[in-house]
Amino acid sequence: MKKILTSMLVLLFAFCLYAQDGENGMDSEAAKFYNEGNKLMRSGAYTEAIKQYDSALKSSNDYRIYYQKGVTLKKIGKYPEAIAALDACIKSNPDAYYGYNALGGIYFQQGDYEKAIANFEKFEQTADKNSLKNQAKEYISRAYTKMASASKADGNYDKAVEQLQTAVSKYKFDAAYLLLAEIYVELSRYDEAISVADNALNSRKTISSGGPYYYKGKAFKGKQDLAKAKEAFETGRKDPTYRKLCDYELDLLK
Repeated sequence: MKKILTSMLVLLFAFCLYAQDGENGMDSEAAKFYNEGNKLMRSGAYTEAIKQYDSALKSSNDYRIYYQKGVTLKKIGKYPEAIAALDACIKSNPDAYYGYNALGGIYFQQGDYEKAIANFEKFEQTADKNSLKNQAKEYISRAYTKMASASKADGNYDKAVEQLQTAVSKYKFDAAYLLLAEIYVELSRYDEAISVADNALNSRKTISSGGPYYYKGKAFKGKQDLAKAKEAFETGRKDPTYRKLCDYELDLLK
């Protein structure tokens, strides 16, 4: 589960379009400050960039200025201010899908997965390309997976299963399938554990291969199919991450 955060795609992508004088309600003075802010942001001068965006906002409430200010504030860890700026971006332009995406990313990072999901859903609804809609679905799935992990830790397995089923209905996320396999094994739902472990293998991008085989082995063992259990553990032990666990189970089968 630790790989979920470390392997997440970049959630905050820059919208550094240069504004022309008078374009879409951004007057020449605002455009000058906005474009200078973008230059500073890309160079890593975040505090100075924010000052330029604030200057731009004195004469224009253009959504692009709020967006750039929001993602820049996020970069320096000023999350409440970043959220306020991104909220203003969306208020100014409800179709600004990148604003929802950026907000979702911040809430995910803060562990507020319900708000993350709400914003990623708006990202999915407003995005103008299928590739972006698919990204939104993946982010939604990841957020549900994090919620399920917390539910499992609290002992609420039914809720965790429900959240994981929602996760994989949105996107075939390998880590969601893997956690579901683990839970099904613990609940003695062995056939379901084998099925979702296979799904984890078939959709594998962020997890190592040993996990699905380990839980398949545990499920086959629970079904008293020791030959298939041994075969799964033998395959799983090829993955260094799961070698000790699989070797332990193989020793028990001797």
